[in-house]
Amino acid sequence: VQLQASGGGLVQAGGSLKLSCAASLLTFGKLAMAWFRQTPGKDRDFVAAISWNGGSTNYADSVKGRFTISRDSAGNTVYLQMNSLRPEDTAVYYCAAKASSYLGTYTQRRYYNYWGQGTQVTVSS
Repeated sequence: VQLQASGGGLVQAGGSLKLSCAASLLTFGKLAMAWFRQTPGKDRDFVAAISWNGGSTNYADSVKGRFTISRDSAGNTVYLQMNSLRPEDTAVYYCAAKASSYLGTYTQRRYYNYWGQGTQVTVSS
């Protein structure tokens, strides 16, 4: 599985951005997907996750009510709508995928075996 993330950029505090992550499947499969973020010198932290069918979502407390994860009907593209952005949201955002038919979500890095290249999000104050 190859993941291609896009949509990052520079935005003022209070603004919005929408990230996209397209998964290229080499074989047919069900993918649980998620977004993580990382700042220099820190761990890659969980942001949001979605089950393979879109029926379950999960969010880090720091983004609840501001970010929304979703996926398209084909199931191979996941989005992260980010509203009311804050300077502390500045990070490189990574999408991740795991082949799974589980109807829940995975919030820990260790479960994901496919990663995108990252897209920079910078929020100015």
